[in-house]
Amino acid sequence: MVRLISVLIVLAVLADDSADNQLARDIFRELIEINTSDSIGDTTKAAQAMAVRLKDAGFPDADVQVLGPHDRKGNLVARYRGAGRRKPLLLVAHLDVVEALRDDWSVDPFKFLEKDGFFWGRGTTDDKAMAAVWVATFIRYRQQQFVPDRDLIIALTADEEGGDYNGVQWLLANHRELIDAEYALNEGGESQIKEGKYVLNAVQSSEKIYQSFRLETRNSGGHSSRPVKDNAIYRLAEGLTRLSKYQFPIKLNEVTTEYYKRMATLYSGQTAADMRAVAKNPYDRAAAERLSKSPYDNALLRTTCVATRLEAGHADNALPQTARAIVNCRILPGDSSSEVRSTLIRVLQDPKISVSAIDDATPSEPSPLKPEVFRAIEKITTEIWPGVPVVPSMSTGATDGLFLRNAGIPTYGVSGFFEDVEDTRAHGRDERLGVKQFYEGREFLYRLVKALSS
Repeated sequence: MVRLISVLIVLAVLADDSADNQLARDIFRELIEINTSDSIGDTTKAAQAMAVRLKDAGFPDADVQVLGPHDRKGNLVARYRGAGRRKPLLLVAHLDVVEALRDDWSVDPFKFLEKDGFFWGRGTTDDKAMAAVWVATFIRYRQQQFVPDRDLIIALTADEEGGDYNGVQWLLANHRELIDAEYALNEGGESQIKEGKYVLNAVQSSEKIYQSFRLETRNSGGHSSRPVKDNAIYRLAEGLTRLSKYQFPIKLNEVTTEYYKRMATLYSGQTAADMRAVAKNPYDRAAAERLSKSPYDNALLRTTCVATRLEAGHADNALPQTARAIVNCRILPGDSSSEVRSTLIRVLQDPKISVSAIDDATPSEPSPLKPEVFRAIEKITTEIWPGVPVVPSMSTGATDGLFLRNAGIPTYGVSGFFEDVEDTRAHGRDERLGVKQFYEGREFLYRLVKALSS
């Protein structure tokens, strides 16, 4: 009965939010229809459009700024003034999107479309829904004359997906005072639907480090009619084969340990037992190895390195003088790029295969599982989606959270935009987000920020 009453209350609240939903939808549409891809897009145009909305809502010009290092790579920073009793809360979303070609899609990727219960368009899930909701939330708070106990800061940024002008990095380096905060809310957490059921609301508190290495071997080559044993392609292939059989050691941290404790309650049988066993200190090695058969769990439990590109030779009738491979590593927090490089050299077992890092990896220590943040997320998750657990997670990919964490701003990825785990389309063809899920996420984030600033 209590659960039924809670559901009815939530449905009533959401039904009464038609004006708030319309505002968020209008902002969402405007953002989707501004191309912000790296090649020809313009995040400055999107940032300026959001600045206009905030100023029209009554925000002072001094509190709404569009700034950046390049004409097409602008960032929006907006401040909602509070009572100043606590350090500010930073709300981050990126405006740029992955490239999308019209011929690859069944719909126009830069035309906002509502169809079949979904909003379609490039950026609907990554990350313009969150950007739209942050702006709509500021406007809604102002309409309500809400006075938070701290300043709230929106940062809508450029080049998270790639490009030369990452907005979070640039703001930290040039205007730290504009975005300095006690902690930040960002993308990165996964709110999951499986087989039609809401499964979990994840909070990204940690992420792996991205680092690629170039493997290369050379020799003098020669005529292909007179092959020799020392073939650059074979030498590199043998090294890569050894690497393919190697597994980095299992390492858990606070985030992944808590993840497995909570995930164990959602499973049964051997999987649940293995999750409980791996969360113990010391962990059960046999359980960890069974879990490692899943690519996702394997990525959570250890650093991974995998060959992603290969190049060799210069002519069909010549022995190769050079063979190269790119190996992409996703490194656990606490492991270093230099340690991983040393491991690769050891595993390849061939001094004639050179291993060099491509660019410098940016370390990213996990954010602490801050009770204030998790209590608020758990409470609001229960209010809107009764019975759905909140689970801390470590991203196997990367977000702008790593730059904030390195700057001393703990960052938590959470959105409330639930998606089907079997049909995620971010970065892919026909990206879309459920209409119902967008409006639910809007209400979730609105309540969460209010709870963390009251």
